[in-house]
Amino acid sequence: MELYNKFQSLIYYLFKYPYYKLIFKSLGKRSKILSLLRVESPKNITIGNGVTIGYSIWLAATQHLNFIPCLKINDGCSIGNFNEFYCINQVIVERNVMTADNVYISDNAHGFAKIDLPILAQEITFTNTVNIGEGSWLGRNVCILGANVGKHCVIGANSVVNKSIPDYCVAVGAPAKIVKRFDFVTNKWRKTNSNGIFIDE
Repeated sequence: MELYNKFQSLIYYLFKYPYYKLIFKSLGKRSKILSLLRVESPKNITIGNGVTIGYSIWLAATQHLNFIPCLKINDGCSIGNFNEFYCINQVIVERNVMTADNVYISDNAHGFAKIDLPILAQEITFTNTVNIGEGSWLGRNVCILGANVGKHCVIGANSVVNKSIPDYCVAVGAPAKIVKRFDFVTNKWRKTNSNGIFIDE
């Protein structure tokens, strides 16, 4: 198995890595993309150093509404399988973020205002820029919809984040609500209400 892995790594850095370096705006040292399902406007996509991106990834930074898109995955991130990041303005994933499988991150949505048109025929609308804070973890099937996630946060599996989550929080649910926050006075994670106010335990 070790020999097989070394062979696979050799093939990647001889053939795939040079191709990815060519198509993306920037691809850092020791970064590995296991497979792309789809990539749109790769010249608007930056991938930092030491990033690992899993299988069947969809990365898009496509121009709509006169924005100049910027999709950036910073150093040391670990991106799970079957993730989709779709950007029309700005999606930034800070350093050392980890995502599980089937995570969706987007700064836009399909318009649905015109009831005489199918939704697929309507314009994409911008919601809000997205920033995923340094050192955070997004669980399986998490959706981030035009919202920010602070640094060192945990977003529980199957959560839908449509409002920003502050630093050092655990949030779960659809829509996601804060259930824990790190207390720097006691140096412990403590339960909170949905507004992030500590609850006596």
